[in-house]
Amino acid sequence: MKSLAAAILLLFASPSLATPEPVAIAEVVRDGDSWTVDYRLDVRAPAWVFARSDLPRVKRQSWRIDTMEVLTPGVSLKRIGHYDALVTARGSVPLRVRLRFKPFTDDIETSYDAALAFTDGSVALYSQQFKLVPLKSIAAVAAAPMVVDEIPAAAQPTRVTFRDGGGQVLAKGLRQDSFTVSDDDAYVLFGDAKPVIGKSLTTIIDPALPKWLADFITASLPRLIAGYAEKLGPPPTGQPMLMASWNGPTKGVTSMGGSVLPGTVVMTFEGEGVLRPDSRVSNSARWFVAHESAHFWLGQVISYEGPQDSWITEGGADLLSFRAVAAADPSFDIAKRFREAREECLPFLAKGGVATANLRGDHRAYYSCGSIIALAAEQASGGDFTSFVKALIDKYGRDGVVTRAEWLALLDERAPGMSVEVVKLLDQPHPDAAAALDAFASRTGIGHTMQVKEVTR
Repeated sequence: MKSLAAAILLLFASPSLATPEPVAIAEVVRDGDSWTVDYRLDVRAPAWVFARSDLPRVKRQSWRIDTMEVLTPGVSLKRIGHYDALVTARGSVPLRVRLRFKPFTDDIETSYDAALAFTDGSVALYSQQFKLVPLKSIAAVAAAPMVVDEIPAAAQPTRVTFRDGGGQVLAKGLRQDSFTVSDDDAYVLFGDAKPVIGKSLTTIIDPALPKWLADFITASLPRLIAGYAEKLGPPPTGQPMLMASWNGPTKGVTSMGGSVLPGTVVMTFEGEGVLRPDSRVSNSARWFVAHESAHFWLGQVISYEGPQDSWITEGGADLLSFRAVAAADPSFDIAKRFREAREECLPFLAKGGVATANLRGDHRAYYSCGSIIALAAEQASGGDFTSFVKALIDKYGRDGVVTRAEWLALLDERAPGMSVEVVKLLDQPHPDAAAALDAFASRTGIGHTMQVKEVTR
């Protein structure tokens, strides 16, 4: 647990620890069919990179090159290394830069989609696509690490204001004349799409989305979030919002994608396979919302200290979603899902401990192996994992971070010595992964859930 002295230090931090002033200020405006972004830059630099420069899933090249036009003379947009960058042939980029753009709505593989298009003409823009980071040279851009947070200047925010010449914008569930954000993840909606405000969830559904699916979303998915709120407390950002867009009945396609931001779940559907009622589509949508909305609490109210600890949130959200889906759908085979988690975890565990899976590129280990670790915490909590998560929130919600040591300490409070078994999975490679995982299941009391044979201690 963090010390009282540390908490007091945070409350009375010196000005040097305050949020940095923005290094760039941007105004995004829609005027009819025209979209522009005007930048006011605070420092002189020969290159400014777009912090979110991830590539589309299908067309593996910069999407900005095709959808953005630089209107300021002497400034060009180029792909350099891992980033899209604003550069000049000589000297520094001017302190005022204007671009015209077309919202890019294709799927971006490892980041939030830049824009969601609704069939009524409404468009939701992802705020962080406009963040800029100054670098001292084009060579520095070429050498910049793939993870933008490893660039020191990325800590300086970009403040972005969104305006619509045709009316108000919608952001975080509210209609307003303009919306301003500094380095926070949000979707800002332009257009007349009508939000439906329920007791636990506000939904914005594309009017062309097949009616059966729209009805399923509005009838079934709010119950998941209401269930979490009843047991874990109110969501951290007020009433959550779900946006569902429709990319059309593409032949031969059945597709659902999405993501979660603070207080917002985003979903995009596509394909002729979605036109008629299909339990596979509705089940996928239910599971997706169950997992992603679990992150409102286990990920946003409290998060982990570093990527090596993401088993806390991803594995935990998986277990919360398994239980929520099983409660909503009696036909959901939860035992099968646990067996699948075990089989998925085995090859990851054979290569090394779960904690270092990210260094090997095995990010899925945090979900599958993490859900099995969460099962142990559920067993230690009398079969109720939400009570374990609620205790984490109550103990560590003040600073929003749960460390590995804190998670393990709470586990030991409920089942003394069980943390030793978890640490083995986190830190040790297991050449015989099946034997190791089955021993873990037996020794932590989840063997009946995982359907493995008892192992002698």
